Amino acid sequence: MLTKRIIPCLDIKEGRTVKGVNFVELRDAGDPVELGKVYAEQGADELVFLDITATVEKRKTLAQLVKRVAEQLNLPFTVGGGISTIEDVSVLLNAGADKISINSSAVYRPELVDELAKEFGSQCVVVAIDSKQMNDTHLVHTHGGRTPTEIETIPWAKEVQERGAGEILLTSMDHDGTKAGFANHLTSILSESLSIPVIASGGAGAMEHFVDVFNEGKADAALAASIFHYKEIGIPELKSYLRDQGIPMRIFH
Repeated sequence: MLTKRIIPCLDIKEGRTVKGVNFVELRDAGDPVELGKVYAEQGADELVFLDITATVEKRKTLAQLVKRVAEQLNLPFTVGGGISTIEDVSVLLNAGADKISINSSAVYRPELVDELAKEFGSQCVVVAIDSKQMNDTHLVHTHGGRTPTEIETIPWAKEVQERGAGEILLTSMDHDGTKAGFANHLTSILSESLSIPVIASGGAGAMEHFVDVFNEGKADAALAASIFHYKEIGIPELKSYLRDQGIPMRIFH
């Protein structure tokens, strides 16, 4: 049985880690490289670094930060934010990133997914989907969750899988930062509709929430930010707890 992954997410703004609620009211949470080192030592399976204002401010994710991370961490990590071309990806992978995450750029030009998968391989391409429930359906949002689209979440996930995405990072905007639990129903629909891994994001607040997202949500990985940044839950304790609940985990010693 494949082990489930625990992935701390570091939202980056102007080189610092920040955290908000429902994508707003950001506050400082520390130096991303130092935080990343702590998580690596604690047994995180991977890390995600998202430059949350890159797309909005029309600037590229800092390759310098990626270099610093790669030099100091022996852990797979994904970088996202403002990535829109093969050249952008090339710079980040050459700087040491293992995978890249695209969101807005894939929505506006879906062929980008095909191009990146062909150039670098599907294993490098994560498509992030920021989803919010609007009336009776779940709609994709772009620009760090600021801009709603008419695109429905489930069909969009299927399309990017067909185009060559290797993984989906699903963030429920309705749950993000609330600490009330993941969007298990939506996550399970997505997991059952796709053959590629689904990373669930948004809403982690207690260890039980991780049990639920793996059992009910059928997620392959769970991503969280503030509960780790503010030391509300420790990764070693979380993994031991999950293993005790019968969820397969890689435990580092």
